[in-house]
This record gives sequence, structure tokens and C-alpha cells, in this order.
Amino acid sequence: MSRGSVFAAVFAGMFAAHQVGDYWVQTDAQAQTKGCHGPEGARACAAHVASYTALSAMTLVGLNKALGLGLTGRAIAAAQVISAVTHYAADRREHGLMFPLARKTGHAGFLDRGGAPLMDQAWHVGALGVSAVVAAVLSDGTGQK
Repeated sequence: MSRGSVFAAVFAGMFAAHQVGDYWVQTDAQAQTKGCHGPEGARACAAHVASYTALSAMTLVGLNKALGLGLTGRAIAAAQVISAVTHYAADRREHGLMFPLARKTGHAGFLDRGGAPLMDQAWHVGALGVSAVVAAVLSDGTGQK
């Protein structure tokens, strides 16, 4: 299986898992608290990212088995680490990386006018793309031809 095909399958699977994990698996308490200052916000965000990442990992394991993608454990783990770290960095909001970076790069107005959810999702989808590339590059190339 070509790396391009592996990338496409991994991205599609991680994107589907992202939609479910970010909107159905995440609890309302996590969504309301994950951006708060201090340990309570950090714990809520970590709990959300843990359940989100578990779902994403299970999705990739299932896809790998069903489609014969040739993903190694290392490829799946690397994709999940990239996704989890970047997800946490965005979802901590002002206490994470994404919001301060958006402000420093001239996007404060868009953030403040209600664009934060769109920027959040763009960040996540971009990270999923990077995760999928890494997984494809680290795949063992023994997927079904």
C-alpha cells in the first residue's frame, strides 16, 4: 500500500475520531473547565485529551487491522502523541499555546469576534494532517497491495 494511501486512511480515521471525541465523548464539564486557569482547568483538559486520544488510537488500530495499512505500533503512537500534545495546547485556550500564538500573529480581532472555535478546529485538523503524514512515513510498507 502506498504511503499516500496510508496517509489518506489515517487522516480520514483520525478526522472521524476527532469529530466524535471532540463533540460526543468530551463531557460538558470538560468543555466548560478545560480552558480555566490552574490545576482544575489542566485536569479537565487532560481528561478530555485522554479520552479523545484513546478513541483515536482505537480507531487507528481498527483501521490498521481492517484495511491492512501496515502501521507499526511506533507509527500509531507517534501520530497519537502529536495529536494529543497539539490538542492540549489548543484546548487550554489562553493558558495554552494556540490563543497566545494567534494573538501574536495578528489574529486577535478574529479570535475576539467569535472566531475562536474556527481557529481551534483549523489547528486540530492541521495537526491531524501532520499526524497522518508521520504515521504514513513510519508505516512498515507491508500493507496489502
